[in-house]
Amino acid sequence: MKKWILGSFLILIVGFLVACGNDEDDTTEQDQVTDDPNEELQMPEPDLEGIPDVVAEVNGNEITGAEFEMTYISQFQQAAMQAQMTGQPVDQDQLKSEIADNMIDQELLVQEADARGFEATEQEVDEMINEIAEANQLESRDELFSVLEEQGTSESEFIAQIEMQIKLEQLIADEVGEVEATEEELQTFYDDLSAQYEETEGMEELPPFEEVRPEIEEEIQRQEESEVILALVEVLRSDAEIETYI
Repeated sequence: MKKWILGSFLILIVGFLVACGNDEDDTTEQDQVTDDPNEELQMPEPDLEGIPDVVAEVNGNEITGAEFEMTYISQFQQAAMQAQMTGQPVDQDQLKSEIADNMIDQELLVQEADARGFEATEQEVDEMINEIAEANQLESRDELFSVLEEQGTSESEFIAQIEMQIKLEQLIADEVGEVEATEEELQTFYDDLSAQYEETEGMEELPPFEEVRPEIEEEIQRQEESEVILALVEVLRSDAEIETYI
């Protein structure tokens, strides 16, 4: 599923910020102990040089350089960690292009949600904030806001992101409708997954079908949502006025 569906990685972003805050002291201690630079892989730095004040315009609405940088830094850190594991360097030009496209797609979806009259209630916003705080093992929403503030995201900016996410969820539900997988689809998915487990060395045996049935139903629903939203984005792009400056 494309990463422009904000809710898919909102918790990951917050989780990363929390991890940065929690691991800061540990990293400092490791740097003091490690004398040989070859013993520790160095994390590359995100290249923010030349980011324009306005990255793109979507039907007259601007995606600012500040918004882009915040998203890019988070996604770059994840890509850099993966690069350390694979040994392949991060192609920052390609990553910037992908993130710009993703943000354009997201803006198109937000505009469509607004056009359909979707709104986020105060109760819905509060519930999602509490869920994110709990998912990141924070004791309160105030602690969550404090961590975000330390990393450069204000409370108002974060709440705006939450409201955006809620409207996008409403749009997805409106566009997709009810998704009910047939028994044949569920069994086929399970059989394919089971075959993958058997082909992968070191993988444990897949649990019985009935035990993983709820997870399979959720995954099939996510796949259906992804296909429908991708199709919607294509339609919205074909009718939109888009200018990209990065």
